[in-house]
Amino acid sequence: MDTSPNEPSRRTVLSLATTAGLTAALGTLPAFTATAAPARPAEVPLPADAARQQLWWQAPGDEGSLIEQGLPVGNGRIGALASNDPGRELLLITDATMWTGGLNDTLDQDGQFPYGRSDFGSFTLLAKLTVDIPDHDLGGVNGYRRTLDLAQGLVTSSYVRSGVTYRREMYASRPDDVIVLRFTQSGGGRYTGTITLTGTHGEHPTAAESFAATLPNGLRYGAAVKARGTGGKVTVDGTRIDFSGCKDLTVVVTAGTNYAPDADSGFRDPSLDPERLARTKVRAAVAESADALRRTHVADYRALYGRFGLSLGTSSAEQRELDTWERLHARSRDPEPDPELEAAYLQFGRYLMICGSRGSLPLGLQGLWLDGNDPDWMGDYHTDINIQMNYWMADRTGLSPCFDAFTDYCVAQLPSWNDLTRRLYNDPRNRYRNSSGKNAGWAVAFSTNPYGGSGWWWHPAGNAWLCTTLWEHYEYTGSREYLAKIYPLLKGACEFWEARLLTITLPGTSKEVLVDDSDWSPEHGPQDAKGITYAQEVVWTLFGNYCTAAAELRRDAGFADTIASLRRKLYLPQVSPTTGWLEEWMSPDNLGETTHRHLSPLINLFPGDRIRPDGSTPADLVAGATALLTARGMESFGWANAWRSLCWARLKNADKAYQLVVNNLRPSTDGSNGTAFNLFDIYEVERGRGIFQIDANFGTPAAMVEMLLYSRPGHVELLPALPDAWAASGFVEGVPVRGGFEVDLHWRDGRPTEARIRSVGGRTTTVAHGKDSRTVSLRPGASVTLKDFAR
Repeated sequence: MDTSPNEPSRRTVLSLATTAGLTAALGTLPAFTATAAPARPAEVPLPADAARQQLWWQAPGDEGSLIEQGLPVGNGRIGALASNDPGRELLLITDATMWTGGLNDTLDQDGQFPYGRSDFGSFTLLAKLTVDIPDHDLGGVNGYRRTLDLAQGLVTSSYVRSGVTYRREMYASRPDDVIVLRFTQSGGGRYTGTITLTGTHGEHPTAAESFAATLPNGLRYGAAVKARGTGGKVTVDGTRIDFSGCKDLTVVVTAGTNYAPDADSGFRDPSLDPERLARTKVRAAVAESADALRRTHVADYRALYGRFGLSLGTSSAEQRELDTWERLHARSRDPEPDPELEAAYLQFGRYLMICGSRGSLPLGLQGLWLDGNDPDWMGDYHTDINIQMNYWMADRTGLSPCFDAFTDYCVAQLPSWNDLTRRLYNDPRNRYRNSSGKNAGWAVAFSTNPYGGSGWWWHPAGNAWLCTTLWEHYEYTGSREYLAKIYPLLKGACEFWEARLLTITLPGTSKEVLVDDSDWSPEHGPQDAKGITYAQEVVWTLFGNYCTAAAELRRDAGFADTIASLRRKLYLPQVSPTTGWLEEWMSPDNLGETTHRHLSPLINLFPGDRIRPDGSTPADLVAGATALLTARGMESFGWANAWRSLCWARLKNADKAYQLVVNNLRPSTDGSNGTAFNLFDIYEVERGRGIFQIDANFGTPAAMVEMLLYSRPGHVELLPALPDAWAASGFVEGVPVRGGFEVDLHWRDGRPTEARIRSVGGRTTTVAHGKDSRTVSLRPGASVTLKDFAR
């Protein structure tokens, strides 16, 4: 056992080496806001394997299919899908806060919330930017290639025309809060064309470099663009910017709204002029050198991306020669694994997280990327799996700061959720109302928006699931400050359930238990079932977490005692004597679809861990959960496959966990379930039509990490579900684990060869592989290296 106190990890060294002062760049901003000039690093070191962390294609994105072919960029607040077409670069620009709708506090006749684009609202595009270069039509160029450089957070494209090599580079800078397009060439070429910035909501811009408008709900927004060239001219002509004879060209664009995460202000900042702020930001950025802008962005991006390293093995030379789309097709045809492709898919999920979840609203159904103003399900926040799945990956892959957007959203929405619950939840038309007549705390519907509003049906257990997701982040960070921040959410959810639970006597016994009132197991089966497994399990977890939080913060001891008493009386689900499955509806009969996409009754197999295959859980319960999971099948939508994979990983079934990952990597054709040209996950809504839904892009990487390392506070298990495809050799470095530790793990021939455990606040944990279990005690900042694991 080799102990190394206070030795920084590889990720820490890299982050510190990039530039001093980057810590501030990782902080949370309140939305679109003015910021101080960022630090400008002199250089940015890159890892030796940076070249292998690239995805590439031999064709640009078609303007009519950018949601499946466009490459995404983002800085956590603004994002864009890019076509990378030589003759016509198109960017579809979003701001995470660009939402129609509002509080939506007038119920329908059935006591449920309206769910439309005008009342509940929808996530929408903010602007379009086009850079037209007429003499660079795709048909007149050779050697076209575009690349997504995951190691640096850059989208590039290049081609040859008339003997000149032209190159463009694109990224969304967090420190400068702008999107940058850089056009260069080698060989004496020139750029001539036009730049056009337009809105997407019927605006009529009167100037070339900016526009402003207001949505019907009162949200103000604006966008601005600036361009600078060398060796030629850049001029403004009406509503377009012309450039001619430029040896190189830098285009800087940004956009934003006056959204503010404050219920008291109506989620608006009336003092903010988005157009004016956008103009200020692009003017400041375009005044910097292109190299300085690039280095600043890459240093900021790598301060997060570089925290985590991964190798799942070595792919063949033939596999590496294929572009990404060809490679996906080859992987679907050939049983031979492509471990570098699979590792890149995981890192692509991390790229999307860094690009989509920093300093603004959290990731919804489509993340930060749209191709129109009518996304399915409004691009909203679904509270019965989707927003939770979006954030399972963050802590597991070293991106804990990206979780802040989810936390900040819940905290900001809480006053409105409290108010709506108090006024509307016990409406006599609501079939989910509390039959006790009591009402307290907060609840949400199946869909939520950024204005405190809910949409579709009430979702009683949604508050508990949001809270358990928030709690898991605490288990990774151990931050008392964070715990105090989420405490009102935990307590309010418990208050809701204290008012809601019913006392019943179990049939054939005199035992009284507490059960959920009339409810729906998402999203199938009867709508008026009592004691559904999903609610019983997640409320049991909520109550336990709350009692721990109250004790840690030394608050509300009396209320915590009450909740602990309620928890002891909660009915916990049984295995059906009829089906052999874990019951879903407090009934021995299956009342829904056998292969339904949701795994709601298995919520305490994953993401919870009350059901464990380690001997601490009754064997019949584990067998019942396994039987239910088996019945659900191996074919579903991407997010449902990801959830299945995570559950199989928890059951240590490597073959099934891996097969579900492979299923999600199948190329989507004609809208089928699978991975699109640009690696976005496609959800088949009907034959011949698929839509982008981002949760599988995060859930699948989470499953891959869970196969390599499982943790709960006080316990870490190495390689619990390592598939044969990755068993020869590999490593994963910088993996946070619950309980306040970080792990670097290397393996060969299916067995750990070395595990370095570093404390980031934790004191004691066990580290296990098979029957080999070791106790590790460390002070914060110290590390230990474990070797010689038993086979």
